Amino acid sequence: MSPISETAYAKINLALHVRRRRDDGYHDLETLFGFAEDGDHLSGELADDISLAIAGPFGEGLSESDNLVVQAAEALQTHFGVEQGAALVLDKQLPVASGIGGGSADAAATARLLNRLWDIGASDEALARLLAPLGADIPACVQSQTVYGAGTGTQLHAVADNDIAGRALLLVNPMAPVSTGPVFGAWDGIDRGALDYIDPWQATLAGRNDLEAPAVSICAKIADVLQLLRQTETELVRMSGSGATCFALYSSTGARDRARTSIGMACPNWWTMASLLR
Repeated sequence: MSPISETAYAKINLALHVRRRRDDGYHDLETLFGFAEDGDHLSGELADDISLAIAGPFGEGLSESDNLVVQAAEALQTHFGVEQGAALVLDKQLPVASGIGGGSADAAATARLLNRLWDIGASDEALARLLAPLGADIPACVQSQTVYGAGTGTQLHAVADNDIAGRALLLVNPMAPVSTGPVFGAWDGIDRGALDYIDPWQATLAGRNDLEAPAVSICAKIADVLQLLRQTETELVRMSGSGATCFALYSSTGARDRARTSIGMACPNWWTMASLLR
């Protein structure tokens, strides 16, 4: 069998409301997940054992043995009693520790790829349940469609995304990795209200990211990214996840591309990705 491939779609938190810190140390939150049409790339073919090779501009320094891709593959192999292995290659196009679900998206793409390669025939829901212990964003990333998440982000509810899918999207990262733990630790603990997701586009516009302020307190460059994006022809500017990647939505690909060009000229060392929401 020839190698098959999957895209690990970049995750965007269109809105992220943190409601409370739980006794177990996690936080209850409400979020509207969106996904770009682009992301990391994963390919795989049948082999005797599970192996992973990592390439791409953000692959340097990543472990090829202690990696969510390998953990996801081993979880599927064990759970479904698969006797075959897979030789996997991850082309890392997304920055690491950047708030756009890189590792979670990679694990989810691994599940989708191996579901086909090993002819398992599992549903997305079954894959999401199996991989949820590996990361709170993974269940949403398995679907990679606009979805509302509650609890730690794993309680998913389908939404109508007619006003979201296809919107022009620009991602910008100042090349400053930000760890999730310290950002949640810097949250002020104030519950600023629920996320009404009945109309997802209006919820996106009216929503917020409660981790934006604590992330800026840790990485001041995030404020610079937000400021530059707000100077473009945008409909919405917000940080994704716990940062440092920020995003802007545009009414046209032309406006998006002009923004990418202007930001690239002003800050050539920043990472940018032009895409569309799925």
